[in-house]
Amino acid sequence: MIVLEDVWKRFPSGPLVAQGITAVFPAGRATALLGRNGAGKSSLLAMIAGTLRPDAGQVVRHGRVSWPVGFAGAFHPDLTGAQNTRFVARVYGVDSRGLLGFVRDVSGLGDAMRQPVRRYSSGMRARLGFAISMGIPFDMYLVDEVTAVGDAAFRRETSALLKARLGQAGAIVVSHAPAQLRGLCTAGAVLEAGRLRMFDDLEEAIAVYQGGGVVRASTHPTLSAKGQAGRGASAGGR
Repeated sequence: MIVLEDVWKRFPSGPLVAQGITAVFPAGRATALLGRNGAGKSSLLAMIAGTLRPDAGQVVRHGRVSWPVGFAGAFHPDLTGAQNTRFVARVYGVDSRGLLGFVRDVSGLGDAMRQPVRRYSSGMRARLGFAISMGIPFDMYLVDEVTAVGDAAFRRETSALLKARLGQAGAIVVSHAPAQLRGLCTAGAVLEAGRLRMFDDLEEAIAVYQGGGVVRASTHPTLSAKGQAGRGASAGGR
C-alpha cells in the first residue's frame, strides 16, 4: 500500500506537480495514473519510488515497492549487463544466479549481457531494466510506459509477464494507451494541475482524462481494496 500525506512538489520555474495530495493506493490493486503530457505523472511516480523528494508532506510505503519498472538510469555504465544484474540481486537479497538466468531469458539481450551497459542503446537498457524489475518480487510495482519499448513481439511478452506479476501484487501504471490500461488495471487516478482524482471505476477515470474533466478537491481520496468504494474521490488542496 502507498499513502500520500499532503504531498507538495514544484520544480524551479516549472509546473506544480503536487498540490497537497493526500491519497491511498491500496495493496493488491493495479491503478492507472492518467494525465496529459507534462502533468507530472513520472515525477509523482518518482516521489512514490523515493527517488525524488517532495517539497512538503510524505510518502509512506507499506511492503516492498519497486523502482519505476524499466528504469535504467541507475545502472553503472562500466559494468556489464550481467554484473549490474548481480549487483541488484545482492542489494535486494535475491539469488543472483537465478535472477541472471531470468534476465537473460526475458531481456533477449544474449551476448550483450557481457558488454558494458554504456554500449547499450536506450532500448537495450530498457529491456535490461524491465527484466530485472520482473525478476524481483515486489508488493507494489511502479510502471512508467515500459511496454512501449521494443518490437511488437517483445511488447506482447512484457505485457503478458507484467499482467502475471500483477495477479499477485499491486501497481501504479502510467500509460497513454487505454487498451493497455484496461488489460492491466481496475482503478484509475487523474493528475491535473497538481491535484489527483481517484476512481474505483477505471472507465470513469479514462472518460475524465479524455474529456479534460476538472480535478476538484475532496476529503475521500482512497480507493477500495476490491473496487467497491465511492467513485471519483479527489486529492489535493488544503
